[in-house]
Amino acid sequence: MFLQLLPVVAFFALLLLRPSSAQFPPAVAYSHLLKSPLNSNITISYKTPPPGTCTTVFANQTQYTGYIGIPPNTLAPIQQNYSINTFFWFVEARVDPATAPLTIWINGGPGSSSMIGLFEENGPCEVVQMADGSYGTQSRMWGWDRSSNMLYIDQPAQVGFSYDSLTNASYDLLEQTFTYPPAAVPAGRPAYSFLNGTFSSNNAWATANTTEIAAHAVWHFLQGFLSAFPQYNPGTRPNTTQVQPAGIHLFAESYGGKYGPVFANLFQDQNLRRSNGSLPRNSTLEIKLESLGIINGLVDDLVQDYYGATFPYNNTYGIQAISQTDELNSIFAFRSTGGCSDKILACRAAINKTDPAGEGDVDATNGVCNAAVAACQMVSQAYYYTGRNAYDIRQTNPQPFPPAAYQEYLNTAAVQQAIGARVNYTESSTAVYDAFTSTGDTIRGGQIEELAALLNAGVRVALIYGDADYICNWQGGQAVSAAIAALAAAYTPFLSRAGYADIQVNGSYVGGAVRQYGNLSFARIYDAGHTVPAYQPETAFQVFSRVILGTDISTGQPIDLRAFASSGAANSTHTNKAPAASAAPTCWIRSIASTCTDAQKAMILAGAGAVINGVLYGRAADYVAPSGTVLAGVPGSLPTSSSSSAAGPAPSRAPSSSTDGAPPTGVYVATGARVGAGPGGAAALGAGVVIAALLALR
Repeated sequence: MFLQLLPVVAFFALLLLRPSSAQFPPAVAYSHLLKSPLNSNITISYKTPPPGTCTTVFANQTQYTGYIGIPPNTLAPIQQNYSINTFFWFVEARVDPATAPLTIWINGGPGSSSMIGLFEENGPCEVVQMADGSYGTQSRMWGWDRSSNMLYIDQPAQVGFSYDSLTNASYDLLEQTFTYPPAAVPAGRPAYSFLNGTFSSNNAWATANTTEIAAHAVWHFLQGFLSAFPQYNPGTRPNTTQVQPAGIHLFAESYGGKYGPVFANLFQDQNLRRSNGSLPRNSTLEIKLESLGIINGLVDDLVQDYYGATFPYNNTYGIQAISQTDELNSIFAFRSTGGCSDKILACRAAINKTDPAGEGDVDATNGVCNAAVAACQMVSQAYYYTGRNAYDIRQTNPQPFPPAAYQEYLNTAAVQQAIGARVNYTESSTAVYDAFTSTGDTIRGGQIEELAALLNAGVRVALIYGDADYICNWQGGQAVSAAIAALAAAYTPFLSRAGYADIQVNGSYVGGAVRQYGNLSFARIYDAGHTVPAYQPETAFQVFSRVILGTDISTGQPIDLRAFASSGAANSTHTNKAPAASAAPTCWIRSIASTCTDAQKAMILAGAGAVINGVLYGRAADYVAPSGTVLAGVPGSLPTSSSSSAAGPAPSRAPSSSTDGAPPTGVYVATGARVGAGPGGAAALGAGVVIAALLALR
């Protein structure tokens, strides 16, 4: 099951060769090279990207990019005979970064880069095309830096800008395969489709192969990051020398439904080991998790896969993507003797007996779990034959949204030098995907129990699902929330006492429905696909902010979570309107498999058409230049406009109005009741207020 975003396309073997294009990353100079004060074997190399690299609302929001290096055998007793060089991108909050929360963002895959989240979803900036056709960045109104310091991590090793060992190779954009050492372009192929550069080794043995192992690497990463940047450690506050446990928020998407619960529980386990003396207190930091958010996550196949059978036929968009016969056959594939659910249980029984630590090193058990993966793929087979998109049931393939312009931007020499990148950027790693599938990691389970344990430990758990996604659909997510509540003793009234309340996004729009009981919440986001913040940025931001603040997710009002239950209907019955036709896709050459039609792939293979600024056109004359008024930053240069001075001090962090009248800081708190119909048939709202100083609600 490809969760984000790993299509592997196999076409033709290499034929006669000719010279290929080269795009090796430029030499990098870091402003800081240091060793972790907690572990001298862990190195930290970072720099501050030049202004404009990722344009923020306020020019004086500090950013850091770089690598934390973890040498072989650091994860012992886990076998780790490879280096881990984890890339990170940190951005300060817009308001009071010294006291703002710290949120870690992780994308899924397994093998997908968190630069997806930064540039396509919730980061402080987004990539736009400028008048000359090149790409730059603009600040994002609803970036999550509006409420929190943000840390984006490419993990595990070999994902995105992260790597094990630097290796020169050729990358075939059409087949999404690597050739070591670098080679020449296959005969008849255009040079732009076959690139020489620097990448990871692409060896599946040189990365994590289970979520448990990935969790240990991230824990060591955070030990290095928090020790190197104590000013952003929520446990270290101004005017005090006392270090408290670091209170952080972890948000993960897609396969992050596996990552999030396992990572969070490892943090809890390591804290316990520090307290009982199993880990040295003077050379480790306690990582105290305050909230865990999962966005359209695959949490447990045993709970969710059933809805992969039913959702294509029975969804709130009125789209019957498959026939009822296909639906019944898919249900049979899930429930039948020897089918998906039986094989999941067999896998988990084998793990409990032979691999309880989840290290994926027992071949027989891996085989049992792999068989379960294969059986469960049959449940969704009928849907994939329809040609509809996995991440948005409203659309047909190829994927029309979100655009892949950021991949072009991140592969320019100026940007790579600005951020200190040592490898060329790839959105997804097939090596990591192969490593995880070799152990049947997706089927192994335990996440429901871990989420229940987090609730029992006082951690807020928020499940957030866009209702147009198929692959991790909201009906399955809703079932996960019920399963978690059933295992956490204090949360058994989750379904009986808490109803669905409207998510009041602003003074005129309801963006979804939420069931919230104490620290557990499930939110259905209307008209959003798999990557919720890309589709509904304002709704996603308001929900995120309310989760990390511990307020009413419906209104943003302060509440006592110990005694809170949302009021509303027992079921979320809102119906959506599907578009009359799918959006026209754009064929991005760095995302050929997911954004290009078969005809366009054939065109590339034949060397036909024209590629302009990373996009394939049937002919050069089809290209339409962007507006001459597009303003964007590039490394070393911020956007300018006729209304701003060319020089002068950086703007303060005081709230100010944006061009559309909305302030660029603060969260919305609804203070009135619903009063009528809003945009798109959603309910309009009464009065509300934007709390400009976020910490006023803390």
